[in-house]
Amino acid sequence: MKIISIFNNKGGVGKTTYMYHVAHLLAERDLTVLMVDCDSQCNLTAYSLHDSEIRRSWSAEGNSIFRNIERVYQTVGDIRGRAPSRAVNARGDLFIVPGDLRLSDFEDRLGDTWNSAKGGSEPDIRAQSAIHRYILWAAEKIDADVVLIDLGPNLGALNRAVLASSDYFLTPVAPDLFSIQGTENLGNKLVAWRRDWDQVNNSWQNSEVPIPAGRPTYLGYVIQQHNVRSNSSGMTAGWKIYGDELIPAITQNIVDKLNPMHQVIEWEDNDYNLGQIPNLHSLVPYSMEAKKPIFYCNGSDGLNGAHITKARESSEHFTDIVDTLEQVLDPAF
Repeated sequence: MKIISIFNNKGGVGKTTYMYHVAHLLAERDLTVLMVDCDSQCNLTAYSLHDSEIRRSWSAEGNSIFRNIERVYQTVGDIRGRAPSRAVNARGDLFIVPGDLRLSDFEDRLGDTWNSAKGGSEPDIRAQSAIHRYILWAAEKIDADVVLIDLGPNLGALNRAVLASSDYFLTPVAPDLFSIQGTENLGNKLVAWRRDWDQVNNSWQNSEVPIPAGRPTYLGYVIQQHNVRSNSSGMTAGWKIYGDELIPAITQNIVDKLNPMHQVIEWEDNDYNLGQIPNLHSLVPYSMEAKKPIFYCNGSDGLNGAHITKARESSEHFTDIVDTLEQVLDPAF
């Protein structure tokens, strides 16, 4: 079982939509997939479950990510073991740990306990590792082949704790100025977080309580929401300008900084572009309303004419990344 985070500190790049579609395609390929919504905006949860199920997940007996770590947040106990929910309209074994707006409250506790955790304080290390330990429990509960974690667009204490539990991470990006600048912030934080998690692990002596390794390996990036044109790049001229700047920025600010720490996959061609997802425009709202991937939507979901064909063919945009993730999940990889 591998844990893969979908992460970018810049919002508005289609991160959640991208992960949702990839998860469905992996489940179609007979893999048991667990999605974990650690973005307090809960968009992945809204996409994956009916409103009644979401309300139940937030209730006192619910199974949201917050409910499962709530006692750690309250400092009255440890993680709960409440099973994930099955995603609606999935064609395979696809589950989700529902998100919860209250997860952002836990971030304050993670910030307050970080320095003590680096010194080896057990209560504080239990707080830092709470989400990690619950994810391991939930993955074992459903015998997951892969866990996909949706993280919020920030560089705060919550993402530091959750990303640290991942085996791999990838970055959906948009070819714009803000994504380019964001790579520098992200690379610097990843280096600092690795140093700090090494300190936590060196201070921790209790092997019975698993804690994050803090060494997620970078798989690469996916360019999201570009407008398609029939040229070599497939982008409009304006977007191609930023696209041309984005690749060197990722190489300099992420790949080159993580390489010395052995946290980068060594692809044979040194190409970290895992795929390009075009702007699917009006198809996305139909998909969200139906709580289905775009490629499952049809006339009964309000589509007609060319939209139906475009929706059905949209799965092709995700084929390269799904193939790559299957390769990563192979035990021989």
